[in-house]
Amino acid sequence: MSKLRLTVPATPLALAVLLAACGDDGATTSQGSSTEATSQASASSSGDASSTSAGTSAGTSAGTGTDSASASGTSTSAGTSASSAGTAPETTGTTTGGTTTGGTTGGTTGGDGQVVRFIVLGDTGEGNEDQYMVGQAIVEICAQKGCDFAVLTGDNFYDSGVKGVDDPQWQEKFELPYEDFTFPVYAVLGNHDYGGSGIGVDLDTSKSDYQVEYTKQSQLWKMPAKYYAFALEHVDFWALDTNQVMTDPFNGDSDVQKSWFQSQVAQSDAPWKIAFGHHPYISNGDHGNAGSYENLEGIPFPFVTGSNVKKFMDATICNKIDVYICGHDHNLQWLMPTCGTEFIISGAGSKAETLPGKNPFLYQKAEMEGFIWVEIADNQFTGVFYDKTGAELYSRSFTK
Repeated sequence: MSKLRLTVPATPLALAVLLAACGDDGATTSQGSSTEATSQASASSSGDASSTSAGTSAGTSAGTGTDSASASGTSTSAGTSASSAGTAPETTGTTTGGTTTGGTTGGTTGGDGQVVRFIVLGDTGEGNEDQYMVGQAIVEICAQKGCDFAVLTGDNFYDSGVKGVDDPQWQEKFELPYEDFTFPVYAVLGNHDYGGSGIGVDLDTSKSDYQVEYTKQSQLWKMPAKYYAFALEHVDFWALDTNQVMTDPFNGDSDVQKSWFQSQVAQSDAPWKIAFGHHPYISNGDHGNAGSYENLEGIPFPFVTGSNVKKFMDATICNKIDVYICGHDHNLQWLMPTCGTEFIISGAGSKAETLPGKNPFLYQKAEMEGFIWVEIADNQFTGVFYDKTGAELYSRSFTK
Protein backbone atom coordinates (compact mmCIF):
# COMPACT_ATOMS: atom_id res chain seq x y z
CA MET A 1 0.00 0.00 0.00
CA SER A 2 1.24 3.49 -0.79
CA LYS A 3 2.19 5.79 2.03
CA LEU A 4 0.78 9.24 2.65
CA ARG A 5 3.53 11.86 2.92
CA LEU A 6 2.78 14.92 5.04
CA THR A 7 4.67 18.22 4.73
CA VAL A 8 4.31 21.17 7.10
CA PRO A 9 6.09 24.52 7.41
CA ALA A 10 8.82 24.38 10.05
CA THR A 11 7.06 26.31 12.81
CA PRO A 12 7.29 25.27 16.49
CA LEU A 13 3.54 24.52 16.73
CA ALA A 14 3.49 22.46 13.53
CA LEU A 15 6.57 20.48 14.58
CA ALA A 16 5.06 19.73 17.99
CA VAL A 17 1.81 18.52 16.45
CA LEU A 18 3.62 16.40 13.85
CA LEU A 19 5.86 14.79 16.48
CA ALA A 20 2.88 13.95 18.68
CA ALA A 21 0.99 12.45 15.73
CA CYS A 22 3.92 10.19 14.89
CA GLY A 23 4.28 8.81 18.40
CA ASP A 24 6.65 9.31 21.28
CA ASP A 25 9.51 7.47 19.61
CA GLY A 26 9.21 9.41 16.35
CA ALA A 27 11.58 12.06 15.12
CA THR A 28 11.30 14.90 12.65
CA THR A 29 13.88 16.61 10.53
CA SER A 30 13.68 20.10 9.10
CA GLN A 31 14.14 20.24 5.35
CA GLY A 32 14.59 23.86 4.39
CA SER A 33 11.40 25.67 5.31
CA SER A 34 9.36 22.49 5.71
CA THR A 35 9.31 19.26 7.68
CA GLU A 36 8.12 15.99 6.19
CA ALA A 37 6.71 12.80 7.64
CA THR A 38 5.27 9.75 5.93
CA SER A 39 2.48 7.52 7.12
CA GLN A 40 0.42 4.68 5.72
CA ALA A 41 -2.73 6.04 4.10
CA SER A 42 -6.03 5.51 5.89
CA ALA A 43 -7.93 5.05 3.80
CA SER A 44 -29.68 30.18 -12.06
CA SER A 45 -30.13 31.69 -8.52
CA SER A 46 -31.71 28.57 -7.09
CA GLY A 47 -32.36 24.98 -7.87
CA ASP A 48 -30.38 22.44 -9.82
CA ALA A 49 -28.65 23.37 -13.06
CA SER A 50 -26.02 22.01 -15.40
CA SER A 51 -24.66 24.10 -18.23
CA THR A 52 -22.56 23.79 -21.36
CA SER A 53 -20.77 26.51 -23.26
CA ALA A 54 -21.20 27.37 -26.96
CA GLY A 55 -22.99 24.11 -27.70
CA THR A 56 -20.24 21.84 -26.36
CA SER A 57 -20.89 19.04 -23.91
CA ALA A 58 -18.58 20.41 -21.21
CA GLY A 59 -15.70 22.78 -20.67
CA THR A 60 -12.14 21.72 -21.27
CA SER A 61 -10.02 20.78 -18.30
CA ALA A 62 -6.76 22.26 -17.16
CA GLY A 63 -4.27 21.17 -19.77
CA THR A 64 -5.50 18.78 -22.45
CA GLY A 65 -7.83 15.81 -22.34
CA THR A 66 -11.44 14.74 -22.57
CA ASP A 67 -14.39 14.92 -20.23
CA SER A 68 -17.94 13.73 -19.74
CA ALA A 69 -20.71 14.84 -17.43
CA SER A 70 -24.24 13.97 -16.34
CA ALA A 71 -26.72 15.43 -13.88
CA SER A 72 -29.51 14.46 -11.48
CA GLY A 73 -28.54 10.86 -10.87
CA THR A 74 -28.35 9.77 -14.50
CA SER A 75 -24.60 9.30 -14.65
CA THR A 76 -22.77 6.04 -15.01
CA SER A 77 -20.69 4.73 -12.14
CA ALA A 78 -17.59 6.82 -11.52
CA GLY A 79 -14.57 4.59 -11.85
CA THR A 80 -14.23 1.30 -10.04
CA SER A 81 -15.88 1.10 -6.64
CA ALA A 82 -13.94 -0.08 -3.63
CA SER A 83 -15.14 -2.92 -1.49
CA SER A 84 -15.09 -0.97 1.77
CA ALA A 85 -14.10 2.26 3.41
CA GLY A 86 -10.81 2.65 5.24
CA THR A 87 -10.28 2.14 8.95
CA ALA A 88 -9.40 4.67 11.58
CA PRO A 89 -5.70 5.47 11.77
CA GLU A 90 -3.63 3.82 14.47
CA THR A 91 -0.41 5.77 14.32
CA THR A 92 2.95 4.53 15.55
CA GLY A 93 6.26 6.21 14.91
CA THR A 94 9.61 4.86 13.82
CA THR A 95 12.65 6.68 12.55
CA THR A 96 14.18 5.78 9.20
CA GLY A 97 17.06 7.81 7.84
CA GLY A 98 16.13 10.89 9.82
CA THR A 99 12.54 11.02 8.51
CA THR A 100 9.56 10.14 10.65
CA THR A 101 7.49 7.23 9.39
CA GLY A 102 4.15 6.46 10.98
CA GLY A 103 2.11 3.35 10.23
CA THR A 104 -1.68 3.40 10.04
CA THR A 105 -4.12 0.65 9.29
CA GLY A 106 -6.76 0.59 6.61
CA GLY A 107 -7.17 2.39 3.32
CA THR A 108 -9.03 1.75 0.11
CA THR A 109 -6.45 2.50 -2.55
CA GLY A 110 -5.20 -0.58 -4.32
CA GLY A 111 -5.17 -2.59 -7.51
CA ASP A 112 -2.90 -2.31 -10.51
CA GLY A 113 -3.54 1.38 -11.23
CA GLN A 114 -3.08 4.43 -9.06
CA VAL A 115 -6.34 5.45 -7.40
CA VAL A 116 -7.13 8.02 -4.73
CA ARG A 117 -10.67 8.61 -3.43
CA PHE A 118 -11.82 11.32 -1.05
CA ILE A 119 -14.70 13.53 0.10
CA VAL A 120 -14.72 17.33 0.22
CA LEU A 121 -17.26 19.31 2.25
CA GLY A 122 -17.17 22.76 3.75
CA ASP A 123 -18.78 25.33 6.02
CA THR A 124 -19.85 22.52 8.29
CA GLY A 125 -19.69 24.07 11.74
CA GLU A 126 -23.33 24.44 12.76
CA GLY A 127 -23.97 21.23 14.69
CA ASN A 128 -27.45 21.15 13.17
CA GLU A 129 -29.56 18.35 11.71
CA ASP A 130 -28.38 19.05 8.18
CA GLN A 131 -24.73 18.61 9.18
CA TYR A 132 -25.52 15.24 10.75
CA MET A 133 -27.49 14.17 7.65
CA VAL A 134 -24.56 15.07 5.40
CA GLY A 135 -22.24 13.11 7.67
CA GLN A 136 -24.40 10.00 7.49
CA ALA A 137 -24.73 10.29 3.70
CA ILE A 138 -20.93 10.40 3.46
CA VAL A 139 -20.64 7.24 5.54
CA GLU A 140 -23.00 5.44 3.15
CA ILE A 141 -21.32 6.69 -0.04
CA CYS A 142 -17.86 5.81 1.25
CA ALA A 143 -19.02 2.32 2.22
CA GLN A 144 -20.17 1.84 -1.37
CA LYS A 145 -17.41 3.57 -3.32
CA GLY A 146 -14.42 3.86 -0.97
CA CYS A 147 -12.75 6.86 0.64
CA ASP A 148 -9.15 7.36 1.70
CA PHE A 149 -9.82 10.62 3.56
CA ALA A 150 -12.10 13.66 3.74
CA VAL A 151 -11.32 17.37 3.55
CA LEU A 152 -13.08 20.22 5.38
CA THR A 153 -12.76 23.51 3.46
CA GLY A 154 -13.09 25.81 6.47
CA ASP A 155 -15.63 27.55 8.68
CA ASN A 156 -15.44 24.44 10.76
CA PHE A 157 -16.99 26.17 13.79
CA TYR A 158 -19.61 28.91 13.63
CA ASP A 159 -19.79 31.63 14.60
CA SER A 160 -16.38 32.51 16.02
CA GLY A 161 -14.24 29.39 16.07
CA VAL A 162 -13.39 27.44 19.21
CA LYS A 163 -12.16 28.68 22.60
CA GLY A 164 -9.67 25.87 23.11
CA VAL A 165 -9.03 22.18 22.54
CA ASP A 166 -11.62 21.31 25.22
CA ASP A 167 -14.40 23.49 23.78
CA PRO A 168 -17.68 21.47 23.72
CA GLN A 169 -18.08 22.45 20.07
CA TRP A 170 -15.50 19.83 19.14
CA GLN A 171 -17.99 17.13 20.08
CA GLU A 172 -21.16 18.80 18.84
CA LYS A 173 -19.82 20.05 15.50
CA PHE A 174 -17.12 17.54 14.58
CA GLU A 175 -16.68 14.34 16.54
CA LEU A 176 -20.36 13.38 16.78
CA PRO A 177 -21.48 14.29 13.24
CA TYR A 178 -18.59 12.25 11.83
CA GLU A 179 -18.21 9.55 14.48
CA ASP A 180 -18.83 6.78 11.93
CA PHE A 181 -16.05 7.93 9.59
CA THR A 182 -13.35 5.29 9.21
CA PHE A 183 -10.81 7.62 7.58
CA PRO A 184 -9.01 10.82 8.59
CA VAL A 185 -10.41 14.31 8.02
CA TYR A 186 -7.94 16.97 6.82
CA ALA A 187 -9.12 20.50 7.59
CA VAL A 188 -8.28 24.05 6.55
CA LEU A 189 -9.19 27.30 8.27
CA GLY A 190 -11.99 29.67 7.29
CA ASN A 191 -12.76 33.23 8.32
CA HIS A 192 -15.14 32.10 11.09
CA ASP A 193 -12.43 29.83 12.50
CA TYR A 194 -10.27 32.89 13.12
CA GLY A 195 -13.09 34.48 15.12
CA GLY A 196 -14.59 37.94 15.13
CA SER A 197 -18.00 36.51 14.17
CA GLY A 198 -16.74 35.95 10.66
CA ILE A 199 -14.58 39.03 10.28
CA GLY A 200 -11.58 36.72 10.37
CA VAL A 201 -9.70 38.72 13.00
CA ASP A 202 -10.20 38.34 16.75
CA LEU A 203 -8.78 39.68 19.97
CA ASP A 204 -8.01 36.05 20.83
CA THR A 205 -5.26 35.54 18.29
CA SER A 206 -4.89 31.86 19.27
CA LYS A 207 -8.23 30.71 17.90
CA SER A 208 -6.68 29.26 14.76
CA ASP A 209 -3.91 27.63 16.82
CA TYR A 210 -6.47 25.67 18.83
CA GLN A 211 -7.56 23.84 15.68
CA VAL A 212 -3.95 22.89 14.94
CA GLU A 213 -3.41 21.72 18.52
CA TYR A 214 -6.54 19.57 18.47
CA THR A 215 -4.80 17.28 15.98
CA LYS A 216 -2.94 15.79 18.96
CA GLN A 217 -6.22 14.82 20.67
CA SER A 218 -8.35 13.35 17.89
CA GLN A 219 -8.21 10.19 15.81
CA LEU A 220 -10.17 11.89 13.00
CA TRP A 221 -9.09 15.54 12.93
CA LYS A 222 -5.94 16.39 10.96
CA MET A 223 -4.63 19.94 10.82
CA PRO A 224 -0.87 19.68 11.46
CA ALA A 225 -0.32 23.35 10.61
CA LYS A 226 -2.33 26.32 9.37
CA TYR A 227 -1.22 25.39 5.88
CA TYR A 228 0.43 22.14 4.84
CA ALA A 229 0.81 19.55 2.09
CA PHE A 230 0.29 15.84 1.73
CA ALA A 231 0.67 13.29 -1.03
CA LEU A 232 -0.90 9.95 -1.82
CA GLU A 233 -0.20 7.74 -4.82
CA HIS A 234 0.15 9.99 -7.89
CA VAL A 235 -1.46 13.09 -6.35
CA ASP A 236 0.04 16.01 -4.44
CA PHE A 237 -2.36 17.99 -2.22
CA TRP A 238 -2.00 21.43 -0.64
CA ALA A 239 -4.18 22.72 2.20
CA LEU A 240 -4.04 26.53 2.25
CA ASP A 241 -4.87 29.22 4.79
CA THR A 242 -6.71 31.70 2.60
CA ASN A 243 -7.98 33.70 5.58
CA GLN A 244 -4.40 34.67 6.37
CA VAL A 245 -4.12 35.88 2.77
CA MET A 246 -7.48 37.67 2.97
CA THR A 247 -6.64 39.52 6.19
CA ASP A 248 -2.92 40.15 5.64
CA PRO A 249 -1.21 41.59 7.69
CA PHE A 250 -3.54 41.11 10.67
CA ASN A 251 -2.99 37.33 10.89
CA GLY A 252 0.59 37.32 9.70
CA ASP A 253 2.52 37.93 6.51
CA SER A 254 0.97 35.76 3.81
CA ASP A 255 4.06 36.16 1.60
CA VAL A 256 5.66 33.44 3.73
CA GLN A 257 2.85 31.04 2.84
CA LYS A 258 2.99 32.15 -0.79
CA SER A 259 6.72 31.45 -1.05
CA TRP A 260 6.31 28.08 0.65
CA PHE A 261 3.45 27.09 -1.67
CA GLN A 262 5.24 28.23 -4.83
CA SER A 263 8.34 26.30 -3.83
CA GLN A 264 6.30 23.18 -3.07
CA VAL A 265 4.50 23.26 -6.42
CA ALA A 266 7.70 23.96 -8.35
CA GLN A 267 9.34 20.89 -6.78
CA SER A 268 6.36 18.62 -7.38
CA ASP A 269 6.54 16.09 -10.20
CA ALA A 270 3.17 14.52 -9.36
CA PRO A 271 0.85 13.97 -12.34
CA TRP A 272 -2.01 15.56 -10.38
CA LYS A 273 -1.86 18.71 -8.24
CA ILE A 274 -4.89 19.53 -6.09
CA ALA A 275 -5.31 22.46 -3.68
CA PHE A 276 -7.90 23.18 -1.01
CA GLY A 277 -8.74 26.47 0.65
CA HIS A 278 -11.69 28.34 2.09
CA HIS A 279 -12.08 31.36 -0.17
CA PRO A 280 -13.08 31.05 -3.85
CA TYR A 281 -11.30 32.45 -6.88
CA ILE A 282 -14.58 32.57 -8.80
CA SER A 283 -18.05 31.84 -7.43
CA ASN A 284 -21.71 32.37 -8.24
CA GLY A 285 -22.56 32.43 -4.54
CA ASP A 286 -23.30 35.45 -2.38
CA HIS A 287 -19.61 36.18 -1.75
CA GLY A 288 -18.75 36.26 -5.45
CA ASN A 289 -15.36 36.48 -7.14
CA ALA A 290 -12.05 37.27 -5.45
CA GLY A 291 -11.22 40.94 -5.95
CA SER A 292 -14.88 41.92 -5.83
CA TYR A 293 -16.25 39.94 -2.88
CA GLU A 294 -19.74 41.05 -1.85
CA ASN A 295 -19.78 43.25 -5.00
CA LEU A 296 -17.71 45.78 -3.06
CA GLU A 297 -14.88 46.25 -5.55
CA GLY A 298 -15.38 50.02 -5.24
CA ILE A 299 -14.08 49.90 -1.66
CA PRO A 300 -10.27 49.93 -1.99
CA PHE A 301 -9.52 47.61 0.94
CA PRO A 302 -8.13 44.09 0.25
CA PHE A 303 -9.64 43.01 3.57
CA VAL A 304 -13.09 43.70 2.10
CA THR A 305 -12.82 42.83 -1.58
CA GLY A 306 -10.50 39.84 -1.46
CA SER A 307 -8.01 41.44 -3.83
CA ASN A 308 -5.22 39.82 -1.80
CA VAL A 309 -6.83 36.44 -2.48
CA LYS A 310 -7.08 37.15 -6.20
CA LYS A 311 -3.43 38.19 -6.45
CA PHE A 312 -2.35 35.15 -4.43
CA MET A 313 -4.31 32.74 -6.63
CA ASP A 314 -3.30 34.42 -9.87
CA ALA A 315 0.30 33.77 -8.88
CA THR A 316 -0.02 30.32 -7.32
CA ILE A 317 -3.16 28.52 -8.50
CA CYS A 318 -3.91 29.56 -12.08
CA ASN A 319 -2.31 27.24 -14.65
CA LYS A 320 -0.25 25.58 -11.90
CA ILE A 321 -2.87 23.60 -9.96
CA ASP A 322 -5.16 21.17 -11.77
CA VAL A 323 -8.14 21.53 -9.42
CA TYR A 324 -8.85 24.02 -6.62
CA ILE A 325 -11.69 23.10 -4.23
CA CYS A 326 -13.06 25.51 -1.63
CA GLY A 327 -16.10 26.57 0.38
CA HIS A 328 -17.12 30.00 1.76
CA ASP A 329 -20.25 30.10 -0.39
CA HIS A 330 -22.86 27.67 0.92
CA ASN A 331 -23.77 25.71 -2.18
CA LEU A 332 -22.35 23.26 -4.72
CA GLN A 333 -20.68 24.58 -7.86
CA TRP A 334 -18.47 23.30 -10.66
CA LEU A 335 -17.43 26.40 -12.58
CA MET A 336 -16.25 26.43 -16.18
CA PRO A 337 -12.47 25.98 -16.14
CA THR A 338 -10.63 29.28 -16.23
CA CYS A 339 -6.99 30.40 -16.17
CA GLY A 340 -5.91 26.80 -16.79
CA THR A 341 -7.52 25.41 -13.61
CA GLU A 342 -10.74 23.65 -12.59
CA PHE A 343 -12.66 25.39 -9.77
CA ILE A 344 -15.11 23.49 -7.54
CA ILE A 345 -17.07 24.83 -4.56
CA SER A 346 -18.32 22.42 -1.91
CA GLY A 347 -19.53 24.67 0.89
CA ALA A 348 -22.91 23.14 1.72
CA GLY A 349 -21.87 20.91 4.60
CA SER A 350 -24.43 22.27 7.05
CA LYS A 351 -26.44 25.00 5.31
CA ALA A 352 -27.24 26.15 1.79
CA GLU A 353 -27.92 29.47 0.10
CA THR A 354 -28.69 31.02 -3.27
CA LEU A 355 -26.59 31.50 -6.42
CA PRO A 356 -26.94 35.07 -7.71
CA GLY A 357 -23.67 35.13 -9.69
CA LYS A 358 -23.25 34.96 -13.46
CA ASN A 359 -19.98 33.08 -13.98
CA PRO A 360 -20.21 30.33 -16.62
CA PHE A 361 -20.67 26.98 -14.93
CA LEU A 362 -20.89 23.29 -15.63
CA TYR A 363 -23.20 22.57 -12.71
CA GLN A 364 -24.52 24.36 -9.66
CA LYS A 365 -27.00 23.58 -6.92
CA ALA A 366 -28.49 26.14 -4.55
CA GLU A 367 -30.37 25.69 -1.30
CA MET A 368 -29.43 22.05 -0.81
CA GLU A 369 -26.81 20.71 1.58
CA GLY A 370 -24.35 18.20 0.19
CA PHE A 371 -20.76 17.30 -0.69
CA ILE A 372 -18.51 16.02 -3.46
CA TRP A 373 -16.87 12.60 -3.78
CA VAL A 374 -13.71 12.53 -5.90
CA GLU A 375 -11.80 9.71 -7.52
CA ILE A 376 -8.47 10.27 -9.25
CA ALA A 377 -7.68 7.08 -11.13
CA ASP A 378 -4.48 7.22 -13.16
CA ASN A 379 -5.05 10.11 -15.62
CA GLN A 380 -8.79 10.55 -14.94
CA PHE A 381 -10.44 12.89 -12.41
CA THR A 382 -14.06 12.14 -11.50
CA GLY A 383 -16.20 14.28 -9.22
CA VAL A 384 -19.71 13.39 -8.09
CA PHE A 385 -21.97 15.79 -6.16
CA TYR A 386 -24.42 14.26 -3.66
CA ASP A 387 -27.13 15.91 -1.59
CA LYS A 388 -27.63 15.43 2.14
CA THR A 389 -29.72 12.29 1.58
CA GLY A 390 -27.01 10.64 -0.51
CA ALA A 391 -28.85 11.18 -3.80
CA GLU A 392 -26.52 11.76 -6.75
CA LEU A 393 -26.85 15.22 -8.32
CA TYR A 394 -24.14 15.48 -10.95
CA SER A 395 -21.09 13.62 -12.18
CA ARG A 396 -18.23 14.73 -14.39
CA SER A 397 -15.01 13.06 -15.50
CA PHE A 398 -12.07 14.50 -17.39
CA THR A 399 -8.62 13.26 -18.31
CA LYS A 400 -5.27 14.94 -18.70
